[in-house]
Amino acid sequence: MSDKRKSTINDLSEILAEATKEVLSTNTGTVIKVAPTLQKINFVALRPDIGSFLEFNGDYNGLLCMNFSKESALELYQSAMKYLGFPEEEISSDPLSEEVINFIGEMVNQIIGNFRKKVEKKYGLSARNQQPRAIPISHTIIMYIDSFFNSSQARKISLRTANGHPFYAELSLEQTEFIPLKTLEGEESAEDLLREFF
Repeated sequence: MSDKRKSTINDLSEILAEATKEVLSTNTGTVIKVAPTLQKINFVALRPDIGSFLEFNGDYNGLLCMNFSKESALELYQSAMKYLGFPEEEISSDPLSEEVINFIGEMVNQIIGNFRKKVEKKYGLSARNQQPRAIPISHTIIMYIDSFFNSSQARKISLRTANGHPFYAELSLEQTEFIPLKTLEGEESAEDLLREFF
């Protein structure tokens, strides 16, 4: 029988897309659209206009970069502030303002937290990460972790705000495959399995 398992990087990319959509929809009260196509890429990078990255490690190791156009960052920030009830005059209209940059950093922090929680629930594996920061980006900066240099696997998820402004999540993992083990309880013991073959 052929193995129908989905590749680990693709499965985790789908989990990341779901986590991103959940966090941003919850915080902004708007619809976040995820493209139905996942892209295989050679490396992850910080790209203009606003980027945020973090490394996570533990039972599995990886790198996440999220890249926002000025328009998408501003729309998400303004939608979130309005959703929280802030008056118009207190909401920044500058996409590169400290308020918008800090907001993006906090959203990426919530996204990775939601992602890690979903991975732990599905696979029983955990990881940790440092607090991400968002920064204005004018040129593409390629990101690597040592173990990725010779064996990188990376995917790019394309997303859109309610008004169609683009932003992206790029995920890179160490060369790994999550292979489910049979549940020990209720399964045959190793001795029973050996007796079947000998």
